[in-house]
Amino acid sequence: MKTWANIYQQFDADFSLDVPAEGYGGWKRAEVELPMEHTAVAVMHAWDCGTREEYPGWHRAVEYIPRSYEVCRKVFPGLLSAVRSSKLKLFHVTSGGEYGKRYPGYRRAVELAGPEPPPPERIQADPGLERLRALRAEQVFTGKHNAPDIQRGFKVLDFPEEARPMGEEGVAENTRQLFALCKDAGVNHLIYVGFAINWCLLLSPGGMAEMHKHGVMCSAIRQAVTAVENKETARQELCKEIGLWRVSTAFGFVFDVDDFLGALRRESV
Repeated sequence: MKTWANIYQQFDADFSLDVPAEGYGGWKRAEVELPMEHTAVAVMHAWDCGTREEYPGWHRAVEYIPRSYEVCRKVFPGLLSAVRSSKLKLFHVTSGGEYGKRYPGYRRAVELAGPEPPPPERIQADPGLERLRALRAEQVFTGKHNAPDIQRGFKVLDFPEEARPMGEEGVAENTRQLFALCKDAGVNHLIYVGFAINWCLLLSPGGMAEMHKHGVMCSAIRQAVTAVENKETARQELCKEIGLWRVSTAFGFVFDVDDFLGALRRESV
């Protein structure tokens, strides 16, 4: 399948400029060929977080929730339908918990991955470390007054309607399970969609940093992700831009959804 991809040209610095990095080529377009039998779309951490009225504290701490809902409503239906009608594989990556375990694709991932190893050894915490952690929880993220709502919400966490797994689609909750699904399907390139591009999709279990260690190329679709933003970046969604730059420079390619869907349509003719 041939499609256009966005790549970031991280060279050449121009030392005649006040800011040498301004000599970099920046975002460019390149036509790439994706072997469909070795490529899968991975929907990661697509969550139904309830409404602001139900969980006000969750929405106060995680301001991207409305943007994620908009992506689910406007982008996921057409994108996931097109993927399901193509030769591409479709996987789902959960954040653990119970919401993914009722699907046959999860049971298959567990069987393929085999028994889980013991968790990594953790350093012994002392009262001083616990105080530092408590300070961060209260004053950095999520805020003491928001924590009860978030805890309540995670107890009933589920997929949004637009992103529920169908049939035998693989469902993984960690890197070992996702890698097992990739090996079983012959997939060596994952195209990630979901939330959030600069947080979970990069660093959570099953995310790009860990799958990259297994030799899997990891890309993303620009319109099918959003980012964790802060006070200084939210208006322009600068963290999303930095996240996509990070994908391009470290892991794979950044696709536009219209290009991707157009390529799938051409393959189906």
